[in-house]
Amino acid sequence: MTYQGVLKKMPTENLEQVHYYLELGTDFLHMNQLLNKTIDISFVAYQCLNCHLEKEIYRQGFCKSCFFEIPNAGDWIMRPELSTAHLGIEDRDLEYEKEMQLKPHIVYLAFSSNVKVGVTRKGQIPTRWIDQGAEKALVFVEVPNRYLAGITEVALKDHIADKTNWRKMLQNIDNDADLAAVKQQLSEFIPDEVRQYFVENDTKITELNFPVLKVPEKVKSLNLLKTPNYSGILKGIKGQYLIFEDNTVFNIRANEGLVVHIAVN
Repeated sequence: MTYQGVLKKMPTENLEQVHYYLELGTDFLHMNQLLNKTIDISFVAYQCLNCHLEKEIYRQGFCKSCFFEIPNAGDWIMRPELSTAHLGIEDRDLEYEKEMQLKPHIVYLAFSSNVKVGVTRKGQIPTRWIDQGAEKALVFVEVPNRYLAGITEVALKDHIADKTNWRKMLQNIDNDADLAAVKQQLSEFIPDEVRQYFVENDTKITELNFPVLKVPEKVKSLNLLKTPNYSGILKGIKGQYLIFEDNTVFNIRANEGLVVHIAVN
């Protein structure tokens, strides 16, 4: 079977095991069913996820002009503390920013490669945790807007990581970290204006089971722009990474906006 289309983040479904789906054009591939099959991936062209033109991708699946113009690529996406919609101040499109920023947000603790702090809209749980390859996670605070979540994350970053080491995440490094205990330890660093939103009694740990048949021993990242044709046996999926038998891994999210041809044997 052959497929062609522009890469976008894989939708997921959290059942007994995480299920992954890849949309390519009009086709919808259930990636879990492709485990142990040979997959050929070839780079075809660029296609900006916003303007849909064949222009070189700059960041986040967008060409350079779109990245610096469209509201869904504003700085507040990566740095929630820069959100200003709660003040009625526009960055690029105030109505869009109100829609995205003035919703309940979660500051969470998760273990992927290490215990880390992160921010997401409440409606994005557990999708955000799945996309980061988190083995387990729990809610730290629940706030009414993105700005409050952002300043909480900034306050905690002095005491805990806010990044995932993707190589360690893929290699499934064991960790017995007690997230509930870490939550209590970090509670003293919550900013005063956020303290009322601390969900102290919520100790529910969400555990995620990823479809990985073989953990990569020494991770090799596939760059389709340098290696435009690749073939390998799919052995796992974690975060937004495809894991192959030869220890090659391919980050779907980092390659959004690339048009690819995929053959499944």
